[in-house]
Amino acid sequence: MSGHSKWSTIKHKKGIQDAKRGKVFTKLIKEITVAAKIGGGDPTANPRLRTAILTAKGENLPKDKVERAIKKGTGGLEGVNYEDIVYEGYGPGGAAVLIESLTDNKNRAVADIRHIFSKCAGNLGENGCVGWMFDKKGLIVINKQDADEEVLMEIAIDAGAEDVKEEDDVFEVITEPVDFETVKSAIETAGVSYILAEITMLPQTMADLKGKEAEQMVRLMDMLDDCEDVQKVYTNADIPDDI
Repeated sequence: MSGHSKWSTIKHKKGIQDAKRGKVFTKLIKEITVAAKIGGGDPTANPRLRTAILTAKGENLPKDKVERAIKKGTGGLEGVNYEDIVYEGYGPGGAAVLIESLTDNKNRAVADIRHIFSKCAGNLGENGCVGWMFDKKGLIVINKQDADEEVLMEIAIDAGAEDVKEEDDVFEVITEPVDFETVKSAIETAGVSYILAEITMLPQTMADLKGKEAEQMVRLMDMLDDCEDVQKVYTNADIPDDI
């Protein structure tokens, strides 16, 4: 797995197991609730909420659950108060790991996350220890068979994309966060389908892992993904395809 988008696209290619679907929905609902609480319930005036709703639609979260989450966030319904926290650490082989958490119990969250790191030959670090290694970007991933590279590049760059990269069997369209929706809309209007579109944290450099360290890193990412207080996990680890 090489390229910026590997950890996100690998889950889309394999499909989300039914057992994990509920956890995915829970994470989406929490994000919508917090986004609405911070920026209001109107998605046209709240970019974070707009992105959260689009992501929820992509994962087939029922409309009534989206509406209920917005009402909880804006005070229309009683709900849980979540705290937005970023954790940083090092995985096997010193790979950088950046975690976005939404939790109603930060003591539980930090204890669980520290325990996961310790089980997978990593360690939770101080704030700022790896965050500087990542840039916040818009990312749109397209299968090669679904687009002509020159046409895609023209559409994306004209719409304001920063770059279009070829990675294995996909194209990655990279944007500044402010240009993400405009570029995505231009790609959709052109009839080009994508397998992933999100605001994400892209590593500036990659850390090559092999053997046992690579296996431990995959386990670390899976365990963090399963943690109820973790929303998103980013890493600069580059894992061999066979692992």
